[in-house]
Amino acid sequence: MNTLMRAGALGLTLAAAAAVAPAAMAQTASVPATPAADSMFRATTLNLSAMGEVDVAPDMATITLGVQTEAATAQEAMRANAQKMSQVMAALNRAGIEGRDIQTSNLNLNAQYDYPQNEPPRLRGYQASNQVTVKVRDLARLGAAVDATVNAGANQIHSINFGLNDSTAAENAARQAAVRNLQAKAQLYAQATGHRVGRLVTLSEGTSYSQPPPPMPYMAMARAESKDMSTPVSGGEMTVRVDISGLYELTR
Repeated sequence: MNTLMRAGALGLTLAAAAAVAPAAMAQTASVPATPAADSMFRATTLNLSAMGEVDVAPDMATITLGVQTEAATAQEAMRANAQKMSQVMAALNRAGIEGRDIQTSNLNLNAQYDYPQNEPPRLRGYQASNQVTVKVRDLARLGAAVDATVNAGANQIHSINFGLNDSTAAENAARQAAVRNLQAKAQLYAQATGHRVGRLVTLSEGTSYSQPPPPMPYMAMARAESKDMSTPVSGGEMTVRVDISGLYELTR
């Protein structure tokens, strides 16, 4: 009986060992690296960045303008503001600006207080303001549009930004310049290190625009000097810039 029990225990031990052995082998076995992964691990790479710029004349602009009114009550302030803003909108339409290019960007109503010394604040009235952002697709209309809105009651002009109706051509020209600069830089580094440029592995880009500060102070001065003179607006040139980064593989 004892002999049978010992034989059974031995059989269980051998079976457990046989079951554990393959699992241990699976844990310690390593997966061979693929040729591509091994090649990339040993490859000499060059990570570079470059940019391309083109200067172009803008052909459109966006301008933010509005109406600010004050009255004794909130209702009067809003009513007066709505009346003047309606006149401004009509003036923009007469100047050739379509409704789709006029967007309300800010609408405020604030209580106005006086602060006498050593006394509680006194409510003076209410101030309402309504601002719109206007897209002018033809720069030849911009000066006349500004004049028309001021004559119609607009008393706020906050900013002007120039741009392009279609920036595709300018962006593509900047991309081509950026790629040329990147390739030239890669060739320079490769020659300096005794390598040759192999394949381009990755490429990424970003796009930006810059322009000179808007001539708003000059516009306001010209407006004050002569009511018969159309507000002069100069778009100048804007710079379209594309930044790219590339990873090259080098060879001997």
